This record gives sequence, structure tokens and C-alpha cells, in this order.
Amino acid sequence: MAIVNVTPDSFSDGGDRLDPVQAIDDGLRFVSEGADIVDVGGESTRPGALPTPPEEEMRRIRPVVEGLVRQGVLVSIDTRRASVAEAALDEGARIVNDVSALRDDAAMLPLVVRRDADLVLMHRRGLPENTFAGPAYDNVVEDVLEFLLERAALCETAGMMRDRIALDPGIGFGKGVAQELDLIAGAGRLAAAGYPVLIGCSRKSFIGKLTGIAKASDRDPASIWLAVEAVRRGASIVRVHDVAGTRQALAVSEAMR
Repeated sequence: MAIVNVTPDSFSDGGDRLDPVQAIDDGLRFVSEGADIVDVGGESTRPGALPTPPEEEMRRIRPVVEGLVRQGVLVSIDTRRASVAEAALDEGARIVNDVSALRDDAAMLPLVVRRDADLVLMHRRGLPENTFAGPAYDNVVEDVLEFLLERAALCETAGMMRDRIALDPGIGFGKGVAQELDLIAGAGRLAAAGYPVLIGCSRKSFIGKLTGIAKASDRDPASIWLAVEAVRRGASIVRVHDVAGTRQALAVSEAMR
């Protein structure tokens, strides 16, 4: 899953793709480099970020989704708002990637069921504006898994098929460095629940804390290694900035196995 943020303030690439033409070109390049899915987001969820008005989020994502879908790209919409998700689905997106696991907008679940979309449920503690503050974890892998299974069960009760749901433990969303590593190492435990697991650790701040690399875009080597490790541990999908590098590393890892 390739990341295409059309925001002015995302932690790594904010402002790089405010021009829809540039965002579409980058999305097509990622597909040529080996991306299966292009994830388009119009609201930053970095710690400290303030909410983006839905109308502005919709304005940012709509032309990009439409342009990529017209070129045959499988598009995911990264949003926690039903109105934005519906606009993207109207333009041909097929996956809703909700960082709130459907908690921030009560209209999201009925929409996803009605439109027969695929869904990514992500664990998040707190909100971006309060830097993801919340209760401590007893066992981060088990606590996150319990939460995600409860959300998945809610979706299935509403009529979603199990094979349309993926789980994302939410690397970087209210966890400490050791907990981030535990969740990547625990991808197999999450996958054992019977849902595909998505790991999105690309360029995250915990990599900077481990390596001393302050600039997010300089963290690709470690990000690639972690993507390979996540797949080796049981992840089905990795959400990345460096598609070409990750594809190369995954190919060699597979050959070694």
C-alpha cells in the first residue's frame, strides 16, 4: 500500500502533493514500482494535528481519487469521516482506511456496509490534537487485538463479510517505542485471529528515536527493514512511502525463505 498524502501538514510529506496532478503522477509511479493499493489521505493524523474541515478534506482527495481510478488503480481512502469516504467511493475508491476504527463518525459503518467496500480498522489511543493521550496498556499486543476484534465483530454484526476487513494495530498512534516494536513482532498473533493484518510503520517517529535520524524522509532504510520484518512475522499488507525499495527487499526476503 503506497502512501499519497494530499495535505499541507503530514509529518513526512506534507505539502509535496497539494497539486492533484503531482499526486496522481506519484500514485501512478508507485503502481509502476510495485504498489498494489494507493492510499489517498486528505487529513494529517500526526500528533498535535488539528482536525481538517470535511469540506476541505473532500476538496483535496476527490480529484486525486478520480484521476487514479480512471487509470485503473486500486484506491484506498484514508479518512475517518463518512462524507469524505462516500465522496471517494463515488469516484471509484474501493477500500476505506479508518484510523478511528469507525468511532469518530457513526455514519461510517452503515456507509461501508451499504457500499460493499473493503475496510481497514486501525487502533488509535486518544486523538491527534491531544497527542494520542489515553489509558496505559497492560499487554499492548493483547489489548490492541481485543479492541480490534470488538470492532470487527461490530462490522460483521452489521452485515460485513469477514474477508472484507483488515486490522491495523496503529503504529505511532499512542504507543511508546517498545510497544511499537512489540506490535510489529506480534503481527503473527494479530493475524492468527483470522483477518489480514496491515502494518504502517514507514518513517514513523519511533524509528527516529531508535536511530537518531530526525528527518522523516531519511528513515527509509529502517522503514524497509521493518516492512520486511512485519511480513515475515505475519503481516499481509505494508503501508509505505518507498515502494520500489520495499518491493526489492520483499522479493529478496521471499527468495531467502
